[in-house]
Amino acid sequence: MGATQAARAVARDLQQARRGALPVGAYDVHSDRLHGRLRPHKSGQEVLGFYRQIRMRYRPKIRIYLIADNLSAHKTPDIRAWAQDNNVELIFTPTYASFLNRIECHFAALRYFALDGTDHRSHEEQNSMIRRYIAWRNRHTDDAELRD
Repeated sequence: MGATQAARAVARDLQQARRGALPVGAYDVHSDRLHGRLRPHKSGQEVLGFYRQIRMRYRPKIRIYLIADNLSAHKTPDIRAWAQDNNVELIFTPTYASFLNRIECHFAALRYFALDGTDHRSHEEQNSMIRRYIAWRNRHTDDAELRD
């Protein structure tokens, strides 16, 4: 399986596994931390709310770069206007090249550790596992054994 097919498979599996709770996630390359939300719908308004949370983590004069795939919910007119007004540059990966976004490898690990081989009794139990994985991963950013 090629990198593009693998990236699409990860995204599809994550979305199918949620059955109504879609992930909205971000990877901060400077702090090496994951941030995420699970929402019933991945609309432009949900994405904009998440982008606003990310923006609040940095001083307004610091320009931030948000990298996303070409999902229409990532580039609504409201999001584009907000980005222009808030010192944010939106960068979209080329079509069929979401693997260029550094968060994709983290989604693969999340699927492996929190979803593969599981049979959660409820959506909330499944979402709890996802949250627990993100919290665990963020606590272990300095663990050299995880880098090998």
